[in-house]
Amino acid sequence: MSSEIFLVSSKAAVRFSRIRAKTLRLVEGLSAEDLLVQSMPDTSPGKWHLAHTTWFFEHFVLGRDPSYKTRDPAWHFLFNSYYQSIGPMHARPQRGLISRPSLGEVFDYRERIDTAVNELLSRDDDPELAELIELGLQHEQQHQELLLTDIKHALSCNPLLPAYHDRKAALPGSASLLPLRFISGKEGIVEIGHRGEGFAFDSETPRHRTLLQPHALANRLVTNAEYLAFVREGGYREPGLWLSDGWATVQREGWEHPAYWQDDLASEFTLAGVQEIRPNDPVSHISYFEAEAFARWAGARLPTEAEWESAAQGLPIKGNFQDDQRFHPAAASDDGGLLQMYGDVWEWTASPYISYPGFQPLPGSLGEYNGKFMSGQWILRGGSCATPRDHIRASYRNFFPPHARWQFAGLRLGQDQ
Repeated sequence: MSSEIFLVSSKAAVRFSRIRAKTLRLVEGLSAEDLLVQSMPDTSPGKWHLAHTTWFFEHFVLGRDPSYKTRDPAWHFLFNSYYQSIGPMHARPQRGLISRPSLGEVFDYRERIDTAVNELLSRDDDPELAELIELGLQHEQQHQELLLTDIKHALSCNPLLPAYHDRKAALPGSASLLPLRFISGKEGIVEIGHRGEGFAFDSETPRHRTLLQPHALANRLVTNAEYLAFVREGGYREPGLWLSDGWATVQREGWEHPAYWQDDLASEFTLAGVQEIRPNDPVSHISYFEAEAFARWAGARLPTEAEWESAAQGLPIKGNFQDDQRFHPAAASDDGGLLQMYGDVWEWTASPYISYPGFQPLPGSLGEYNGKFMSGQWILRGGSCATPRDHIRASYRNFFPPHARWQFAGLRLGQDQ
C-alpha cells in the first residue's frame, strides 16, 4: 500500500471510530425501554437507529465482497430503511414492535461490524472504500441528529416529561435581544451547489448558476418572543395568513402554538425537561406552514435556498451545534453581519426539494438515498443544535414535508427590495 493510500485509510479509520463512538455516547443513560419507544410514525426507536446505521456499513461496505455472509439474514429485513432495490423491509410505523433482537444484541452487532470494517480499512487499498466509508459516516451523523429529535418526541409523550440531560450545566444565561434588521443580499447571476472539495451528497450537485432578484435577509433568526406575539394576536385563528394545506393541517391537528410549547405559553418541553421559554432564543419546532404564515404576518417572506446559500458561502461554520451539548437553540450574540446562519435551528426556505440542473443520483442502490424524495418536501438550511459541526456546509440541503415539526426547525425572514 502506498504511503498516500495508507494515510487516507488511516484517516478514515480514525474518523470511523470517532463518529461510531459518538453515537453510543448519545444514548448513554437511556434505558432499553427508552430506546424501544416509537412515539409516532415519523420517528424511529433509538435501538433501530443504532442497528440501521450498522446495517448500512454491513450491506454497502462489507457486502461489496461477494464472499461476505451476514450472520443474521433476517436483520436485513428489519434494519433496511427504504432501499427497495435491495429487498423488502419492515414497515416504518411498526419499528417500535421490534423487541427482539435485544438492545444488547444490537450493541454486539455494532461491535462486530465495527471490527470487520476496521480490519477492512487496515488491508484494503481500494481508493473507493474511503469514499464509501465517508458516505456511511455522513449517514450516521444524520441519524445522530434523528436520535436526539426522536428521543425528545418520545420523552415528551411520557406523562412524567422526563429529561434527557441537565440543561442547566450546558446552557448560559439568556442574551439580550438584538434588534432585527435586514441585510441586502447579492443579486444577479450567482453560483450555488457544492464546489467539489470534500464530501457532498448527490443532491447538492452539480454547482450551477441561478438568478437572484434584489432581496435582503434578516440578520438573525426569529425569536420565541416574536413568535409569541404572532400566537397572541390570533395567528393560528386567521385563515388568510395560511396556505390552504397549512390551514387544513392547523384545523385537523388543533395547533395553537409551536410543538413542545406548553399551553401556558410560558414553558416548553426540552431535552432537559420542561423549562421556562427564553424569549430571545430562536423559535423552534415549527412546520413550514407555520414559518410561512408567520413571515406573511410579519410583512415579509421566507428566503429561497439560493438566497440563503449565496449569503452563507464564505461565512465561517460556527454556532450552537451538537458538539456544544446544549441540545437547545440559543440567543444570537452580536458580532455583526448575518448571525446564526449555522446551528441553533434549521431554517425553512421557500424552496421545494427538487433536483438541480444536470443532477445525477449515485449509481446503484445508493441512488435511492436522496433523489427518490424529491416530491412534496421543502428545503431547510444551516443545521441545528442537534447537528454535528463537521457535518454541515453551505451547500447542505436538508428536506422534510411541510407539516413536520419534531425537528429543530425555525425561520429567518427575507424580503424583496
